[in-house]
Amino acid sequence: MPLLSRLVAAGLAVSALLSPAPVQAAAKSAPGAAKFSPGAATSATEARRVGRVATPKLHWYACYGWAQCATAKVPLDYDHPYGAQTTIALLRVRATDQKHRIGSLFVNPGGPGASATNLALAASSVFSQSILERFDIVGMDPRGIGSSDPVTCFPDTGTQSKALKGMNVAFPVGAAETKAYLTSVRKLATGCSTIGRPLAGAMSTAEVARDMEVMRRAVGDSKLNYFGFSYGTALGQYYANMFPDRFRVIAVDGVINPRNWVGTAKTQNTVQDVRLGSAVGAEKALRRILTLCDRAGTTKCEFAAGNPVARFATITAALKAGPLTIQGEKLTYAAFIGAVLSALYGQDAPEQVTGLAADVWTLMHGGAASAGLRRAFAYDNSLDAYASVMCTDGRHPAHLANWPAKVAKASARARYFGAAWAWASAPCARDTWTVRDEDAYTGPFTRTTKNTVLVVGSYWDPATNYYEAVGSANQLGNARLLSSNNFGHTAYTSSPCVTKGIDNYLLHKTLPAKGTVCAAIQPFTTTLDTGTDSAATPKLNLLTATKADIVAAGRPAPDAPKQGLY
Repeated sequence: MPLLSRLVAAGLAVSALLSPAPVQAAAKSAPGAAKFSPGAATSATEARRVGRVATPKLHWYACYGWAQCATAKVPLDYDHPYGAQTTIALLRVRATDQKHRIGSLFVNPGGPGASATNLALAASSVFSQSILERFDIVGMDPRGIGSSDPVTCFPDTGTQSKALKGMNVAFPVGAAETKAYLTSVRKLATGCSTIGRPLAGAMSTAEVARDMEVMRRAVGDSKLNYFGFSYGTALGQYYANMFPDRFRVIAVDGVINPRNWVGTAKTQNTVQDVRLGSAVGAEKALRRILTLCDRAGTTKCEFAAGNPVARFATITAALKAGPLTIQGEKLTYAAFIGAVLSALYGQDAPEQVTGLAADVWTLMHGGAASAGLRRAFAYDNSLDAYASVMCTDGRHPAHLANWPAKVAKASARARYFGAAWAWASAPCARDTWTVRDEDAYTGPFTRTTKNTVLVVGSYWDPATNYYEAVGSANQLGNARLLSSNNFGHTAYTSSPCVTKGIDNYLLHKTLPAKGTVCAAIQPFTTTLDTGTDSAATPKLNLLTATKADIVAAGRPAPDAPKQGLY
């Protein structure tokens, strides 16, 4: 794929946290049955909050050709169950084998801000046939997000676009961009703390967990079945700790450690990603890719000539000195790093990243571009939603004015991606983001749940550092860690080992053996095709796709190859 097509396919947004081929499994021993402990009980406070809410009657109707849709009202504040309400949107795809149906499987693709109803709508292109047979796949758009009542922090689109124009970069570079970025961040935080306040102040992950508990009752399930990706792993762990005796299975893949997501009194003045380590994980993945490319040689990796690590550094140094002009458009350092980070999310990250770097290198040395650049930074409420969850959930540094210095420290820890990840939480500075959710849950995240939580982590995940999965598995009182050596963000479908391990758990409550590390196909093992290059058909990005996108793509056949989450 030509460079400019790669840039378009990769995208430049870095705030959202999400084509496997057959591979060999690494697990040497068969998974054993889970041993369940009595576990902790739901607290009286949480039981009272959700128990006072009448179970909604869901009036499902046919939608999008193969799904069913419904809406339900839930309290804006669970301390006032008969007060202000907000509407939650749900979409389900019915189990193909209703006779042997286990129940509903609630799914969430992450973000925060991505649409769970979109993920459910695309279920047949994401989940295994056995999962589709036995579960109704249910997506519940979190409050403020997707087709639920949206959070809006500005009175109209024009005001919104003008206010946020300084954030129309992957991340700011230089004094002028930094000043403009800080101005827009302050306007976003102010808007969400005033105009958006009623909903923005009630969008903590705890509220979504309460909503999901009410919706569990609404779909008629005695226990929750849940599968969450990326930020959706935080939601799963919140539910497990708040309602430790009310789920059958919870699988989390691409894991955020909620303790680091929230922060503590000791770490509240630390930028969130320094706690999460996403930038460090991305750096680790990039270095691994460039090292493997070097070992593979030029016949198998198109960026292997010379020293790939040094050549990548040369590209970034040149772009820092000045943008590269491509058919009248400018490729900046931040745009390039943003595109690389986006490319790292895919399970084909090694090929995408090295191909992108190779194309930029060629253009820098006199090569010709073969496609036009079409880049736009369209704004919808996803940024409002992302900030509303992140900022109301956690503890963040006090002063926005100190953010550039904190970004500089983050960049020292992670050369290429430190700034991109550190800037993401800038709206949360406590002197600008002033709306709070008094019912946000801040822990503990160590409850011994009745049933075991399955925690899945990938060694080379660029968004959720593998050690977040290790930390979550260790701190939960009843969890099992499943590891994988795949590239990309999340592991499901990266190998039969991972997919079978997760599916067996969801279907039968059977856990993979302790210490299981699944092996995915490693990159740069085949000789490059040196024929005519042509742009590949872009994959459906479930973090950004609309329902119209999914419908236009068509419902895949149940036995079609699965695509990974991005």
